[in-house]
Amino acid sequence: MNAENFKLAEKIVSPSYIQQASQAHKARENKIKHLLEQKKWPEEGWDDATIELLLNDLSLMDSNNFLGNCGVGEREARIASSLVAKRHYRFGHGIGRSGDIAAIQPKAAGSSLLNKVTNALMLDVLRIAGVQSAAACFVVPMATGMALVLSMLTLRQKRPHSKYVIWPRIDQKSCFKSIVTAGLQPVVIENKLEGDELRTDLEAVEAKIRELGPENVLCVMTTTSCFAPRVPDKLEEVADLCKRHNIPHLVNNAYGVQSSKCMHLIQQAARLGRIDVFVQSTDKNFLVPVGGAVIAGFDRKLIEEISKMYPGRASATPSMDVFITLLSLGATGYKKLLKERKTMYTYLHEQLAQCAEKHGETVLKTPHNPISIAMSLNTIQPEEATRLGSMLFTRFVSGTRVIAQGEIKELHGHTFHGFGAHSECYPGNYLTAAAAIGMTKDDVDLFIKRLDKVLETCTKRKSKDENVQNNSLDVGTKNEEQALLSAKDGQPSSNVDQDIQPT
Repeated sequence: MNAENFKLAEKIVSPSYIQQASQAHKARENKIKHLLEQKKWPEEGWDDATIELLLNDLSLMDSNNFLGNCGVGEREARIASSLVAKRHYRFGHGIGRSGDIAAIQPKAAGSSLLNKVTNALMLDVLRIAGVQSAAACFVVPMATGMALVLSMLTLRQKRPHSKYVIWPRIDQKSCFKSIVTAGLQPVVIENKLEGDELRTDLEAVEAKIRELGPENVLCVMTTTSCFAPRVPDKLEEVADLCKRHNIPHLVNNAYGVQSSKCMHLIQQAARLGRIDVFVQSTDKNFLVPVGGAVIAGFDRKLIEEISKMYPGRASATPSMDVFITLLSLGATGYKKLLKERKTMYTYLHEQLAQCAEKHGETVLKTPHNPISIAMSLNTIQPEEATRLGSMLFTRFVSGTRVIAQGEIKELHGHTFHGFGAHSECYPGNYLTAAAAIGMTKDDVDLFIKRLDKVLETCTKRKSKDENVQNNSLDVGTKNEEQALLSAKDGQPSSNVDQDIQPT
């Protein structure tokens, strides 16, 4: 309804009623106008009706929704199922063109506008979250691992003779496989044990740079968000190394946007040294379905080059999910979630410490990890520790990781000893839990309750096994005593093997 139609409506329904409805409609239109003018994240979240009004208007700007449109191409956004059409608000053209995921589509002005505004909002998000000097970013319809691949392939265009990626070890397969998938050679740097924490071995990183030659190193890939007892890499120091040796620096910031500490590390490292690209997941940071990532950096031209490296058009679904979520939450709503996450981290740490103390365990001291917490499992056997993880999962506890010493994993010709622990010889078994965005107090309470019961079960099983073993030893001792007595009497004992002869 535009102003002219509202005027016509006044001839059908009482003008005072129509004018009131027109004012209400105009209030929604003003929100949309402000969004398009400012291209900034709204401070307050929008209601669903306003978001759907905008989505419907945008979808009607795509050619597949034009009245009387005649499509004779091979791809005309025809959708067979009405359910699928509704799910996507009748968007069907995707984003980008064959040569650039950020390019405008002539047949899809609405989809293109949605994509541009989403990327603008996301840049605002990253700056508000702590990386104030970020210059550009874009949402890509690939998860973090493949987004890292795309970034490395772009860097390779600029350094065609470089083939090594120096990578402080983190035991997540997607990180390692992203290097291999990009056709590069991973150079794994073992972490240093400092107290309970696993930290970046800076001396080993620099030694490897000198050994391989800086010109042969495509990049150093560091990590922020990770499972304890590993902690974020020493980004500032690595950034300084990269700057001094003129080597690109790629940061895997998978679920670091939700952590002010991780974002501060990136900002400081970029200010003091060199960071070329940092990549983060949409689902882990913005509570949307899996399938998207955000590629960001401090050089607009480089980020544009990465977007052009993407072959073909792309799905608009991850961008639309992020677009809807950011408008729904608003900056205030997202900041509230971040604040609640910090509160939940403290609460989870406290409750886990109490549970650990009750069962003779300890919470590992990892103050540099702002999201993940680890608890020792040293009072139970390694095989029992693995069983503990299964017991938690069957009790509907998801997300915990139980690490037992000794696991060996072969990945693309590289052998990881102690896989899962980010170290060849971490001293002890442990489990981890993460205070991630969206966690509630009820989640923590239920987790601790179920963990407590599972630990009690493991303790009872251990006591039972020890009793059985002790009883077996007692029976063996009695049999030996009877054998000796029978030997003295010159009679074989029925309780021992017949090959024991009397003396």
